[in-house]
Amino acid sequence: MSDRHPFLYYFFAFIGIILGRYLTIAGGAHLLIHSLFIKFLVKQSIRIDPPVWESIHRDIKLSIYSTVIFAFSAAFSIFQFDRGYTLLYGDIDRYGWWYLGFSFVGVLVLQDTCFYFMHRLFHHPLLFRWFHLGHHLSRQPTPWTSFAFDPAEAIFQALFLVAIVFTIPLHFATVIALIMTMTVWSVFTHLGFPLFPSSGYFRWCGRWAVGPLHHSLHHQKYTKHYGLYFTFWDKLLGTEYPNYYRVDLPDKSLQSTKDAIVSSVNN
Repeated sequence: MSDRHPFLYYFFAFIGIILGRYLTIAGGAHLLIHSLFIKFLVKQSIRIDPPVWESIHRDIKLSIYSTVIFAFSAAFSIFQFDRGYTLLYGDIDRYGWWYLGFSFVGVLVLQDTCFYFMHRLFHHPLLFRWFHLGHHLSRQPTPWTSFAFDPAEAIFQALFLVAIVFTIPLHFATVIALIMTMTVWSVFTHLGFPLFPSSGYFRWCGRWAVGPLHHSLHHQKYTKHYGLYFTFWDKLLGTEYPNYYRVDLPDKSLQSTKDAIVSSVNN
């Protein structure tokens, strides 16, 4: 009982943890791309647009809002764990080592499924302005865009994480692995340029896993590519851009984000 802490203790602790994670991973990726690896990437004929600082500042502002919302949900979950109301556990022997991997993959698939349908719903003209407009104000995504959610969208994103700890037995290590995967994958898909060649093994992976090219096309032609980790829902429901791995970014033949937003809001 003595190791319990008040809600505000967890809340402010998670603000520091989440914000620090975002600044470290997104900022580190930005630094690597535009400082250390820029010459190498140019030599590989990878086109990288210079960063638009106004867009980055807007993304960081939205990410701070998201940090507060996710910190609140994380604090609520741990606060309830202290009182025995969640299914979080710390003893691996309770379900065995095999369950760590099984639950990790299972939640990834579940999260990808929920995200696809939620993401697609938020693109409905009646909801887009309130739930998803802020994320799409970045014409060309950057690592800073990875956590830039409108507050309403951030609430729904956070609710998924709260729901799973009350309904699915998860080891703390699994939860940490899920959150780190979500963070790193989101930064990766928001690089704004294709990192790997569209041939051979990488082409096969790119057909089934969401990567920078796949998601960048979503920012340019926003009626396609709603997946988070995998592409099978886009393939199954016809929301994948045909032969997207052959497109060079930025593709002038695609409708721009700005035009798409105007069309969505006005219709």
